[in-house]
Amino acid sequence: MSPPTLPPPGAEDALRLLFASRIVLLDGAMGSMIQQLGFKEPDFRGTRFQDHPHDVQGNNDLLSLTQPEAIEKIHRDYFAAGSDIVETNTFSATRIAQADYRLEAAVRDLNLAAAGCARRAAQSAERLTPGRRCFVAGAIGPLNRTLSLSPDVNRPDYRAVTWEQVVSAYTEQVEALLDGGVDTLLVETIFDTLNAKAALFAIEQVFEARGRDSRVPVMVSVTITDGSGRTLSGQTIGAFYQSVAHAKPFSVGINCALGAEAMRPYVEELSQIAACYTSCYPNAGLPNAFGEYDESPADMARVLGEFAARGWVNLVGGCCGSTPDHIAAIAQAVRGRRPRTVPAARPALRLSGLEPLVVT
Repeated sequence: MSPPTLPPPGAEDALRLLFASRIVLLDGAMGSMIQQLGFKEPDFRGTRFQDHPHDVQGNNDLLSLTQPEAIEKIHRDYFAAGSDIVETNTFSATRIAQADYRLEAAVRDLNLAAAGCARRAAQSAERLTPGRRCFVAGAIGPLNRTLSLSPDVNRPDYRAVTWEQVVSAYTEQVEALLDGGVDTLLVETIFDTLNAKAALFAIEQVFEARGRDSRVPVMVSVTITDGSGRTLSGQTIGAFYQSVAHAKPFSVGINCALGAEAMRPYVEELSQIAACYTSCYPNAGLPNAFGEYDESPADMARVLGEFAARGWVNLVGGCCGSTPDHIAAIAQAVRGRRPRTVPAARPALRLSGLEPLVVT
């Protein structure tokens, strides 16, 4: 394993200047791009895991170790399409998620390798365009276990994991991502706010243990699961924001689950209440009967361009089904648009359950 790669000096200041100057471009889907490569079980195993006693095909995070050139190329393609930030290939790189493949012992290496792939791609893009600054976000997924909901309909009190286990799993991932040199941490695709709060708690504990200089911006992105406008654990977008605002996130946004058009009312609402930057990176439409995504780059760019024109967003990109072509089209659609102005937070008592309560 190569030694950790540190981010360039002044990365946080450069990121803040970028957000203040224009609408910022995130990357698109990693999984969709990996699927196009057609990797089979031996490709996922590589040399290191040839004798691993469990099937590993489908464990995309493992490819940062076994097929690093492929992962790095995907990152490079997104930078070439216009992305300012790429996410590490670590959506499921926690001890809890990797237990499905019996790869808990590889978690630290997965995160370090993924951060290295993304950093090398960023450095390559910067060399191609002198003066350009490219950033790496450490992707922290929602887990395949939930703290708010029971997996057993007959035992509503039962949980498959405890708070302490979730915090511990996220702590291990966060430490490795920071050691790998990410510029920011992105807690994303949140469907259970309690899982997200565990991730934010773990992040803050790591920052405190490592000292002031270890801090990087923390970005948060929730997923609205259907037309109800709520997360899987039942919160509205306003209630979700109130639940995480205490962590003072660098940005809050919406990703996955829905196509851009279906996100419209929730992006608008979030833009009005969030006292931080806002983001939107939707799926390329809803999956069809074959599990594929049909929304074209032009269609996706048109809607996100409208969001930009209305002053609702600071960061845009793509989620499931999106490709470098989608990102290139989105980049063109938002070019020259002024970024959203962050509203000043008015003093008030702000509470949340499934819905927000503001006492003025």
